[in-house]
Amino acid sequence: MEIRPGTAEDAEAVADAHHAAIENLGAAVYDDEQVAAWSAGRSPDDYEFGGDDRDVFVAEIDGAVRGFGWLSHDPGEHLTADVDGEVTGMYVHPDVAREGVGTALLDRLETRARERGLGALGMWASMNAVPFYESQGYERVAERVHEFGGGVTGRVLELRKDL
Repeated sequence: MEIRPGTAEDAEAVADAHHAAIENLGAAVYDDEQVAAWSAGRSPDDYEFGGDDRDVFVAEIDGAVRGFGWLSHDPGEHLTADVDGEVTGMYVHPDVAREGVGTALLDRLETRARERGLGALGMWASMNAVPFYESQGYERVAERVHEFGGGVTGRVLELRKDL
């Protein structure tokens, strides 16, 4: 497995991994309507790989992108915890779930955050991902309601970690 910076050429594979993770792993804790709204309308054009305000890494296994992680250097206003950056999204294809891909991606995101001088990270985590993030040292801040799309909402948890 190689963790490397994502490029525009990875957009289609990133979108595929994103859809597969939502539709397979998200279905463990969200209902069909929530999963459909969460996954709907995503296309390769939605993923921006350049910019001074973010880092995107992909996990490549045997030449195929099987997961990605997105670090924003400036946390979103939706976060209430005192943090310097945000894990905006991290998704692993279900074919390689629980094989260390998420751990490797998160480690790379946290390393980059430290390199950029960020002292703490926050996120809104889907309920299916909370146990993973807690195992990596993230702490619960509060339960939130996230709109997946089309007015469909679901529970997520705001998490944070000092680096």
